[in-house]
Amino acid sequence: MTEYKDSSLKVFTLNSNPRLAEEIAANIGVELGKCSVTSFSDGEIQINIEESIRGCDVYVVQSTCAPVNQHIMELLIMIDALKRASARSINVVMPYYGYARQDRKARAREPITAKLVADLLQTAGASRAISLDLHAPQIQGFFDIPVDQLVGVPILSSYWSKKGLDDIVVVSPDHGGVTRARQLADRLKAPIAIIDKRRPKPNVAEVMNIVGNIQGKTAILIDDIIDTAGTITLGANALIDNGATEVYACCTHPVLSGPAMERIEASKIKELVVTNSIPLAEEKITAKVTQLSVAPLISEAIIRVHEQQSVSILFD
Repeated sequence: MTEYKDSSLKVFTLNSNPRLAEEIAANIGVELGKCSVTSFSDGEIQINIEESIRGCDVYVVQSTCAPVNQHIMELLIMIDALKRASARSINVVMPYYGYARQDRKARAREPITAKLVADLLQTAGASRAISLDLHAPQIQGFFDIPVDQLVGVPILSSYWSKKGLDDIVVVSPDHGGVTRARQLADRLKAPIAIIDKRRPKPNVAEVMNIVGNIQGKTAILIDDIIDTAGTITLGANALIDNGATEVYACCTHPVLSGPAMERIEASKIKELVVTNSIPLAEEKITAKVTQLSVAPLISEAIIRVHEQQSVSILFD
């Protein structure tokens, strides 16, 4: 490991994704910061920072994935501890931003929880947020501190380019994901198609029809999040039924909750490609699932932020 020249850059991890944090620290060339995260018998979280961080720029790696509330609380307590220990800046690195799907009032009397989480992070003392593929771009505007949103499409497109698939069509599973599908399609020099569906209730999707030519083509479905996998598996089956020869799928954030793995294994998806923004439990690592690392992207972003360089170059 080549040692990073500036000792004021510190990287800490909490409990959500320590393996990714270790990889990020190694890529930067720093040791992971020393801290302990424990719980009292009643479930209260206790955090102890075991080294001086006075005057340092601290980067805390914590995806707010399941158990979401536990990981958010760990993060808030850590930010408070860093603030009280006189860190110069507290940079929250959230590869996956939990509650991002609650970004607007879709019905009367609904909360906007994505905004609440942003408020909590800022009130605790965060100086900056770095995230990956926020579910809704407007979440950046929920913060009054700088937010750097990184994108996963370059990592996914690089994988598909090396795989050498023939006669590709990139497919968005709904109208909301068309921009993401177009970004991948442009990189792969492929056409796009859209699955037009209606959702009768949350986590239940009903495929209606397919817009675009998929006949005889290899389809790559792309989404930002795969949760219960209802949308993606119904879409894959509909693509095969409508003339696609093979179906692959990819996403940035593999939430994969509830019946997700059972649905994916039973579906016509040949391979599911995800990133390690969320760690995969052992039972979710199957022959159908390929996981790519976002550590090189995030570590480069951290160095650029620390050295006050442009981060937008990483979108290319």
